[in-house]
Amino acid sequence: MKKFLITAILVAGFSTTALAQRHPTPPPHPSKTQLYNSKLSELNKRYNNEKKMIMNHPVATKKMKQDQLKALNVRYQNEKKLLRAAK
Repeated sequence: MKKFLITAILVAGFSTTALAQRHPTPPPHPSKTQLYNSKLSELNKRYNNEKKMIMNHPVATKKMKQDQLKALNVRYQNEKKLLRAAK
Protein backbone atom coordinates (compact mmCIF):
# COMPACT_ATOMS: atom_id res chain seq x y z
CA MET A 1 0.00 0.00 0.00
CA LYS A 2 2.85 2.34 0.88
CA LYS A 3 4.60 1.72 -2.46
CA PHE A 4 1.36 2.33 -4.34
CA LEU A 5 0.87 5.68 -2.56
CA ILE A 6 4.42 6.81 -3.35
CA THR A 7 4.12 5.81 -7.01
CA ALA A 8 0.74 7.52 -7.30
CA ILE A 9 2.19 10.76 -5.91
CA LEU A 10 5.19 10.55 -8.23
CA VAL A 11 3.02 9.92 -11.30
CA ALA A 12 0.72 12.81 -10.39
CA GLY A 13 3.72 15.09 -9.89
CA PHE A 14 5.31 14.14 -13.21
CA SER A 15 2.06 14.58 -15.11
CA THR A 16 1.52 18.09 -13.73
CA THR A 17 5.06 19.15 -14.61
CA ALA A 18 4.64 17.69 -18.10
CA LEU A 19 1.40 19.67 -18.55
CA ALA A 20 3.09 22.83 -17.33
CA GLN A 21 5.92 22.36 -19.80
CA ARG A 22 3.54 21.72 -22.68
CA HIS A 23 1.46 24.86 -22.06
CA PRO A 24 3.67 27.74 -20.97
CA THR A 25 2.00 31.09 -20.50
CA PRO A 26 2.60 33.37 -23.48
CA PRO A 27 4.63 36.51 -22.79
CA PRO A 28 2.65 39.76 -22.91
CA HIS A 29 3.11 41.63 -26.19
CA PRO A 30 1.94 45.18 -26.78
CA SER A 31 -0.72 45.56 -29.45
CA LYS A 32 0.02 47.44 -32.67
CA THR A 33 -1.85 50.52 -31.49
CA GLN A 34 -0.01 50.54 -28.14
CA LEU A 35 3.31 50.23 -29.96
CA TYR A 36 2.33 53.00 -32.40
CA ASN A 37 1.22 55.30 -29.57
CA SER A 38 4.42 54.75 -27.60
CA LYS A 39 6.58 55.45 -30.65
CA LEU A 40 4.52 58.56 -31.44
CA SER A 41 4.84 59.91 -27.91
CA GLU A 42 8.59 59.23 -28.00
CA LEU A 43 8.81 61.13 -31.31
CA ASN A 44 6.82 64.04 -29.90
CA LYS A 45 9.02 64.25 -26.80
CA ARG A 46 12.16 64.30 -28.94
CA TYR A 47 10.65 66.96 -31.24
CA ASN A 48 9.58 69.21 -28.35
CA ASN A 49 12.96 68.84 -26.67
CA GLU A 50 14.86 69.81 -29.83
CA LYS A 51 12.49 72.71 -30.48
CA LYS A 52 13.02 73.99 -26.94
CA MET A 53 16.80 73.74 -27.37
CA ILE A 54 16.65 75.69 -30.64
CA MET A 55 14.42 78.41 -29.21
CA ASN A 56 16.54 78.85 -26.07
CA HIS A 57 19.89 78.95 -27.84
CA PRO A 58 21.73 82.07 -26.62
CA VAL A 59 23.89 82.77 -29.68
CA ALA A 60 21.64 81.87 -32.64
CA THR A 61 20.01 84.74 -34.51
CA LYS A 62 16.30 84.87 -35.30
CA LYS A 63 16.96 83.86 -38.94
CA MET A 64 19.10 80.89 -37.86
CA LYS A 65 16.40 79.73 -35.46
CA GLN A 66 13.75 79.98 -38.18
CA ASP A 67 15.86 77.92 -40.57
CA GLN A 68 16.56 75.28 -37.94
CA LEU A 69 12.88 75.10 -36.98
CA LYS A 70 11.88 74.65 -40.64
CA ALA A 71 14.38 71.80 -41.02
CA LEU A 72 13.17 70.26 -37.75
CA ASN A 73 9.54 70.46 -38.88
CA VAL A 74 10.35 68.79 -42.21
CA ARG A 75 12.24 65.99 -40.47
CA TYR A 76 9.43 65.56 -37.93
CA GLN A 77 6.79 65.32 -40.67
CA ASN A 78 8.87 62.74 -42.57
CA GLU A 79 9.34 60.60 -39.46
CA LYS A 80 5.63 60.86 -38.69
CA LYS A 81 4.78 59.71 -42.23
CA LEU A 82 7.13 56.74 -41.88
CA LEU A 83 5.52 55.83 -38.58
CA ARG A 84 2.04 56.03 -40.10
CA ALA A 85 3.13 53.93 -43.08
CA ALA A 86 4.49 51.24 -40.75
CA LYS A 87 1.18 51.17 -38.90
